[in-house]
Amino acid sequence: MSDFVHLHNHSDYSLLDGAASLERLIEKAKSFQMKHLALTDHGNMFGVLKFYQLCKKQGINPIIGSEFYMSPGSRHIKTGTESGNKYYHLVLLAMNETGYKNLMKLSSLSYTEGFYYKPRIDQELLERYHEGLICTSACIAGEIPSLIIQGNEEEAARRAGFFQDLFGKGNFYLELQDHGIPDQRVANRGILSIAGRLEIPVIVTNDIHYVDREDAVAQDILVCIGTGKKKSELKRLHFEEQEFYMKSPSEMARIFAEVPEALRRTVEVAEKCQVTIPLPGPQLPDYQIPKEFSSPELYLRHLAYEGLKKRYPEVTEELKKRLDYELDTIIRMKFTGYFLIVWDFIHFARSQGIPVGPGRGSGAGSLVAYCLQITDIDPLKYGLLFERFLNPERVSMPDFDIDFCFERRQEVIEYVTEKYGKDRVGQIITFGTLKAKAVLKDVARVLDIPFAESNEIAKWIPEGHKMTLSKALEEEEKLRQLVQKGPIYQELIDTSLKLEGLSRHASTHAAGIVIGKSPLTDYVPLYRDPKTGTISTQYTMEQLEACGLVKMDFLGLKTLTLIENTVKLIRKRVPDFDIEKIPENDPATFKLLGEGKSACVFQFESQGMQSILKRAKPESIQELIALNALYRPGPMQFIDQFIDAKWGRVPVQYPLPELEPVLKETYGVIVYQEQVMEIARIVAGYSLGQADILRRAMGKKKPEEMAKQKKSFIEGAIAKGYSAKKADEIFELLVPFAGYGFNKSHAAAYSVLAYKTAYLKANFPAEFMAANLTNEINDTDKLAEYIGETRKMGIDILPPDINASEKYFSVVNGKILYGLLGMKNMGTNAAEEILRARSAGGPFRSFLEFLDRVDLKIVNRKVLETGVQCGLFDSLHPNRATLLNNLEGMLAFAEKKKESQSYGQASLFGASTEEFPEPQWEETPDWPEREKLRFEREILGFYFSGHPLEPYRTVWEKSVTIDLEHPNRASKDTTHRLLGILKNIRLVPTKTGKKMAFALLEDFAGSIELVIFTSVLEEYGHKLQEDAILGVVGRIDLSRDRPSFIVEEVKEPDMLENKEISELHIALNGSLCNEEDFYQLRSFIIEHPGPCSVYLHFRDPKNGESERIIRASAQLKVSGKKEIQLQLQELPGVEEVWVR
Repeated sequence: MSDFVHLHNHSDYSLLDGAASLERLIEKAKSFQMKHLALTDHGNMFGVLKFYQLCKKQGINPIIGSEFYMSPGSRHIKTGTESGNKYYHLVLLAMNETGYKNLMKLSSLSYTEGFYYKPRIDQELLERYHEGLICTSACIAGEIPSLIIQGNEEEAARRAGFFQDLFGKGNFYLELQDHGIPDQRVANRGILSIAGRLEIPVIVTNDIHYVDREDAVAQDILVCIGTGKKKSELKRLHFEEQEFYMKSPSEMARIFAEVPEALRRTVEVAEKCQVTIPLPGPQLPDYQIPKEFSSPELYLRHLAYEGLKKRYPEVTEELKKRLDYELDTIIRMKFTGYFLIVWDFIHFARSQGIPVGPGRGSGAGSLVAYCLQITDIDPLKYGLLFERFLNPERVSMPDFDIDFCFERRQEVIEYVTEKYGKDRVGQIITFGTLKAKAVLKDVARVLDIPFAESNEIAKWIPEGHKMTLSKALEEEEKLRQLVQKGPIYQELIDTSLKLEGLSRHASTHAAGIVIGKSPLTDYVPLYRDPKTGTISTQYTMEQLEACGLVKMDFLGLKTLTLIENTVKLIRKRVPDFDIEKIPENDPATFKLLGEGKSACVFQFESQGMQSILKRAKPESIQELIALNALYRPGPMQFIDQFIDAKWGRVPVQYPLPELEPVLKETYGVIVYQEQVMEIARIVAGYSLGQADILRRAMGKKKPEEMAKQKKSFIEGAIAKGYSAKKADEIFELLVPFAGYGFNKSHAAAYSVLAYKTAYLKANFPAEFMAANLTNEINDTDKLAEYIGETRKMGIDILPPDINASEKYFSVVNGKILYGLLGMKNMGTNAAEEILRARSAGGPFRSFLEFLDRVDLKIVNRKVLETGVQCGLFDSLHPNRATLLNNLEGMLAFAEKKKESQSYGQASLFGASTEEFPEPQWEETPDWPEREKLRFEREILGFYFSGHPLEPYRTVWEKSVTIDLEHPNRASKDTTHRLLGILKNIRLVPTKTGKKMAFALLEDFAGSIELVIFTSVLEEYGHKLQEDAILGVVGRIDLSRDRPSFIVEEVKEPDMLENKEISELHIALNGSLCNEEDFYQLRSFIIEHPGPCSVYLHFRDPKNGESERIIRASAQLKVSGKKEIQLQLQELPGVEEVWVR
């Protein structure tokens, strides 16, 4: 047993300062046979609960603490700079549950009341919350050591006496530290002197910031990441010595040989600290019911039965039986309060017109939830199971994830906060970590490796959610060779490996909210985000329910906002339109889906899903639910069987005849987890609760649990008359499906939402796309993509117009009118001011009148300039150059007139034209077309008046060999030609000191990065001008995430050679194997002969990107005309068509 304990230790939760993970700290302590270990992170308790649980697993006594920042005056004083506001360090350790709760209070208040550069406490708080705590004097940044170093030992002694009096004799300790720093030796002499005079016990600590001595360099680089410094900088924060690691007891004994009792006393402190953190499980807040009900249970039954009558015209015995069963289960499991709380805030949202999602996750399987309008999916109609949501045989907290309109979600959070109290509702912290690519870039910056180079190195790390640097080094030869380039690259890799996975920063969970039965600080410490002011828990989401809090997910779903905005636009011409009353079998909707035209349709917009829709041609919402559930890794392999069985190409087969009712809707394919449960009920006689436990066990694939479940399943099946062999077959059949079968409740809820969006697109395309554009009004890339989709649909988009445009995109006579907020520099206030003036006084008749009617402090010069440049005022004055040229004089005139009217300087009878003569316009030739287009693209993200390449369209069509909408299709071994507009030219130095360039080339279809090496730049650099229209010849590079183009020549557009189209490529879904579809494709090619050889690309959805390419017979040649490509695209199984 060790006679020394480390009591002053920092983990990576001392963000960008501590470089020790909790796991490594505990592992190292265990190797020293330490029975105790402390955690004292800087100013927080972020890692406390995880540390506590990890220590308990390893048989180590966790000592819970924190190194606080102590304000010398009041925590409420928040003036001056960080350096001018001194704060001291002070270590506090919890002895018992009271001490732990006081630690939480202090840590919370340091953020919510004391934060100023750092989370600070003060003497007042210490006096209020010191019970159950041990206090130590901390490092040389502590108050007492600082005073000693300043030569003020008397004041240091006075303060030491204060702490001893406050915490009580034996609960305050002076710390000795020795890392070879001269100031520490001065402090230690004074500390020993004060300790002798005042009889204060002394302990030794090592202020650990990393685990092993070799980690010192990595920790130094971590500090540089946190402070934004480079390692080479002299004036920066760094540790003077490499001694802040977890030293062995023998090392500590050697360093502090003169004070052996101070080492032994660390064990004394540790043994005083025996904290058991209370983990009671979720404690539901009290829900106040109306006075006329004697209990929450009766109120819930009342609400459920009232809802049942509203939901179903005829209340049958079957409905009553199901509702009573669910209510009895909810009440018996003591979840009445949970349902009432959720009902209450959803009821509030609906009453305020805030769109609420139809359901999410397994909650849609509850009839009670449907009757309470928590969900909008009829569980009986879709065959959803309550036990998948709330299992009476496995007590666990139900979990409703609720989708709200993205724009109004905050209103619901504010309602809950006001109802239960600001001190009882909070958000949830999350921690960003140093992941593989991010850590490489961060370390490279500190080591002064150029950004472009570090970016290139990071691209060598393969994509993947669970990709680590170690895995990347195994897989990528370039990374392994990197270290041979020199010691700086060796340091880059070595340091990145050490820092990878450590916590980098704290942020707020996007959706999680917690509610406490009493103030949150009774359960967890709180954190205040210094940027947003948001109050959240210091513990992460997965730890909170154990602590006693109830977690809710309030998700903002843009699709709900989209539907709401579409409906608003529709009601302008169909006032009584109700999205809840649309037919479920609308022919136009299923035609659109069957043609694969599902871009912008929720859950069905990907290219792969569009291809599957074309093959499956769904005819009901039930089929949409199945396709939604199947289109994901695992079950994707059964899509072919589902489609072929639907169309009668293969027979529908059932493992047992009695399973037909369960599997009929999915054509014999096990698609849903609920089907696994039903099969277990039918075959093995399981209750649905038992079946849910079986499903979970199968999903986790733990061998011992699986063996136990299999034995039980076979015994149950034999008891129902099946043979052991057949029972074994059925069990083994279920195992893979239980692992990747999808939750039908979730698929049903989201497919119903998808159907609504598809219905809107099919029946109200202009309104639907206008709402999509509004949804993406702040995302330039998405906005451009959706504008392109809108134009593909044949819907015109009109440029902004001062007398017609609304705040958002709107619809006029079937055309979409650009919204004011889509313009650069047009803020909400300016848009609303324009609309206010237009609403109050009617259309603007002239530009001067416009200036006269709006508040020019809100609609300022910048708004006006950009408005003129993009054509907003064209209906008032078509010459944009003249308008901009006269803007200064017009503004001066308008402001002078307003000022005069404001101060009553106009005549008693109102300002006359003589008093305010209208200024004369100075006519200017309008801008050339290209200048207008440049402004439109810059301000609106799109060209409206035309396209700069329009004069070159014929050349572009005849010469360009890469479709920039799909650059990956281009052959990498061929010389290609491009024609487009040059943008974003960047010159960068090479290692030889010369220059190369990068630029963006845009054409009608898309854009691509150009790479121009030194020799090409020297020859053609004079032609590379911003917005120049040029032809380039070269090769495509497909080796990275985004294709780029290596330029070999630069040409004038009319000097580009014409392309020769000789190949037509058809990408087919790899599962397309029925003869009927092949014959249809072959017949089409024969009927449309031409010069192009045919190449078939077979894409296998089971293997991600893999594909096989087969060249068709030399006799089978086809036309490469655009209309032929479009017709081919419509054939079953065809995903894409292109020419080369």
